[in-house]
Amino acid sequence: MKPVLELNGVCKSFGGVVAAKDVNIKVYPGAIRGLIGPNGAGKTTILNLISGIYDVDGGTITFLDKDITRMPPYNRARMGLGRTFQAPRFLQRSSIRDNLLLGTDLCDQMGFFKSFLNKKGADFKKELEELMEIAGFSLEEDESISGLPYGQRKLLEIVRSMLTHPKAMLVDEPAAGLNNTEILKATALLKLATTRDIAVVLIEHSMDMVMNNCDEITVLNFGRVICDDIPGNVSKDKQVIEAYLGKKRN
Repeated sequence: MKPVLELNGVCKSFGGVVAAKDVNIKVYPGAIRGLIGPNGAGKTTILNLISGIYDVDGGTITFLDKDITRMPPYNRARMGLGRTFQAPRFLQRSSIRDNLLLGTDLCDQMGFFKSFLNKKGADFKKELEELMEIAGFSLEEDESISGLPYGQRKLLEIVRSMLTHPKAMLVDEPAAGLNNTEILKATALLKLATTRDIAVVLIEHSMDMVMNNCDEITVLNFGRVICDDIPGNVSKDKQVIEAYLGKKRN
C-alpha cells in the first residue's frame, strides 16, 4: 500500500531553534498516525509545514504521489488535505451553515454557490445529518457559529473537515478542552474517517486517546524523531519515557 502522505528529511528552524530536523513520516489510507511529544517538541510545526503555513528549510513533502513542498496552502487543501486547529477557526460573523458550506467548497467537492442555491443541497444535508448524529448534537444551521459552546465548535471543525471529502486530515489536539463524552464523539468521528480510507495525522496529549486509536505513533523531541512504532512499543521505549518524565538521576 502506498502512503497518502510522506515527509522525507523535513527540516525547519526559527532562528537558532530547531523545530524539525530530518523528520520522516509516512501516513497510509485508513490509518491514524499519532504525532506526540512534550510541549515545544515541534508537533504543530509539522502540521503547519504539511499544510503549507510554513515553508520547509529542507526535505520534501509528498501528497497523493505529488511533490507539494512548495505548493500554496489553498492548492494543498483543494487536493484533499484537511486541517483542524487547537483553537477552532470559523468565520465568527457567519452562520453555521455558511461555515460548513465553505468547507465543502474548499476541495471543490460541491461548490459553495451550488450548495447555497440548493442544486446539491440534498446531498449536503444527508451527509451533514450523518456526521452530526455521530457528533452527538443537533443545531440550527441559520444561527451564528459564535453562539456554539466550545466543545461543539471543536467537534464541528472535524465535521467541516470531513465534509471536504479529504484524502488526509491533520487533526491538532481534538480532545483539548472537551469533556469525556465529547472526547468519545471526537474519537468516533476520527474512526469514521478511517472507514472512508482517510489518512489521519493526530496530535493529542490524551495518551488514552492516542494509545487506543492510533495504528502507529511518531514521537518528537526538540524537533527530532526519537521513536516511530506501534503504540505498545512506543509506551515502553526508554527515550520516550525520558522525554516525558525526565532522565532518571543516579
